[in-house]
Amino acid sequence: MNTTTILQEILIKRSQQKKRTSPLNYKERLFVLTKSMLTYYEGRAEKKYRKGSVDVSRIKCVEVVKSDGIIPCQNKYPFQVVYDANTLYVFAPSAQSRDQWVRNLKEEIKNNSNIMIKYHPKFWTEGIYQCCRQTEKLAPGCEKYNLFENSVMRLPSPMPEKSMRRPPPPVPPVEENGNEEEEIVVAMYDFEPTEHHDLRLEKGEEYTVLEKNDIHWWKAKDKYGRQGYIPSNYVTGKKSNNLDQYEWYSRNLNRSKAEQLLRNEDKEGGFVVRDSSQPGLYTVSLYTKFGGEGSSGIRHYHIKETVTSPKQYYLAEKHLFDSIPEIIEYHKHNAAGLVTRLRYPVTPKRTTAPTTAGFSYEKWEINPSELTFMRELGSGLFGVVRLGKWRAQYKVAIKAIREGAMYEEDFIEEAKVMMKLTHPKLVQLYGVCTQQRPIYIVTEFMEHGCLLNYLRQKRGVFSKDVLLTMCQDVCEGMEYLERNSFIHRDLAARNCLVSDSGVVKVSDFGMTRYVLDDQYTSSSGAKFPVKWCPPEVFNYSRFSSKSDVWSFGVLMWEVFTEGKMPFEKSSNYEVVMMVSQGHRLYRPKLACKQVYEMMMMCWQEPKCVLPSLLCGVVNERKLSGIYVGLLFLFVVCSPNSLF
Repeated sequence: MNTTTILQEILIKRSQQKKRTSPLNYKERLFVLTKSMLTYYEGRAEKKYRKGSVDVSRIKCVEVVKSDGIIPCQNKYPFQVVYDANTLYVFAPSAQSRDQWVRNLKEEIKNNSNIMIKYHPKFWTEGIYQCCRQTEKLAPGCEKYNLFENSVMRLPSPMPEKSMRRPPPPVPPVEENGNEEEEIVVAMYDFEPTEHHDLRLEKGEEYTVLEKNDIHWWKAKDKYGRQGYIPSNYVTGKKSNNLDQYEWYSRNLNRSKAEQLLRNEDKEGGFVVRDSSQPGLYTVSLYTKFGGEGSSGIRHYHIKETVTSPKQYYLAEKHLFDSIPEIIEYHKHNAAGLVTRLRYPVTPKRTTAPTTAGFSYEKWEINPSELTFMRELGSGLFGVVRLGKWRAQYKVAIKAIREGAMYEEDFIEEAKVMMKLTHPKLVQLYGVCTQQRPIYIVTEFMEHGCLLNYLRQKRGVFSKDVLLTMCQDVCEGMEYLERNSFIHRDLAARNCLVSDSGVVKVSDFGMTRYVLDDQYTSSSGAKFPVKWCPPEVFNYSRFSSKSDVWSFGVLMWEVFTEGKMPFEKSSNYEVVMMVSQGHRLYRPKLACKQVYEMMMMCWQEPKCVLPSLLCGVVNERKLSGIYVGLLFLFVVCSPNSLF
């Protein structure tokens, strides 16, 4: 058996066993190709555990996978290895990497006697081939397979026949003794361990990353050699161009929230550096009490780049710098054209650490004895929700699932997946208690409760900018769910929660799949959220990310009416008839023309002509397009600010 390594790389493998496709089913594995075997391991090269292998002689097809949808993992370049009755889907980090694997594998199998005549160019997903809609996993392929004529095997012409069969040059072996550069990260927040295998983080300290087997929890060691798991969203790479390590930078902070933050701080020279509405660029938002016009004000300065090489950055043209941190350091001491010096960094990161995916690495089952139950927060579709504490320290919301309210076994399996979904605009699931009845779901606690009640209680208080920011918060969370192939199915203001700092987060995503209530899932039932659903849902029960976009448009309408009921004077039956005939919700008084146009984009039937605003951005109701549109609206609807 020839064990010489031809190729070796960390790729992502999709599970072949689980029925549902979700982030949990995508695992980083070290793939090693030799003349005789394709093997994949868990862990790094120096400490690896074999998870599976494929005999090269049994491989019948190797080819690129064509994908029309979202790839729910960080590697976006899939290829397939078909052997026996199985298909192995592997995801490479780049097109070059994928082409190299496909090319080398094809070279190794070229003399196999079992090469397929036809293959399936698209994924097997949710019990069906996406290319031909065949529902049998062993269904014959739908496209001709030619080992030497498919895309990655094409060679420049003319080319002698011998050269087509010449193997590529050998890949240099990866050295085992760790010449690979260590990854050093800097802690952005303090982290106190909750389990014995965790590692304490101290803000500003450096740590060496040892393993990244879990996207949310990395194994690391500190400067004293102590090892343990750390939340990956609490650290940032130690690079000069990585701004996350600086207290004055705040990622995903929009103009409206930056202004609110600076006004609340009310300090001369208060400033924050944030992402500009133009992707890849940055803006400095600066507060002064002496604005030159006799009043305080906020100025927004775009950080510009030179067209020369090497690239330089500046706020004032006469003062060029090699990096953004150098700009900030200079203007801390010199106004140099700004309304005032950058005296005082203001950022929400100084006080609030992000949520983690669970309380610790691979901890999703919570001992109910560690929960303290406090006051009741409300009740919902599944049962009563209470404020509580975990280990008498962390505030949490505890949802007790009423017996007979849901398909418990299905939900428990999916809860492990839902814990992996972590985003600043999603209510974080920390874990579940399943060893007794009732089942408890433990989530992040949100001080101001549901968005619908929050809007109604504070009617008349919010500016249009703040209302637009609420919509952007929800859209960011939903765009993340869409990117990870997760469908909410019941998006509405009642299913979003508001934090103590006014951030709106999406809650209860995907829960309606487990409801044991015919009225809720029937288009004729009063409990079914007809007023938030597109025609394909109430007519055919076809839920998708597109139906979530429709619901998002209704949520925008709820926000800009400050909590009114959609179609409040119409019954569900009347709403079905009106929407089917093309009727849509009216324009709220607080919504400008562009905001209402964005709502109408969400309520389109597929293949309809788009409105004028951002024509071409949204294709058949895509949240990514809506999100881009919302960022654009912050400029269009706010003429006082260019950035």
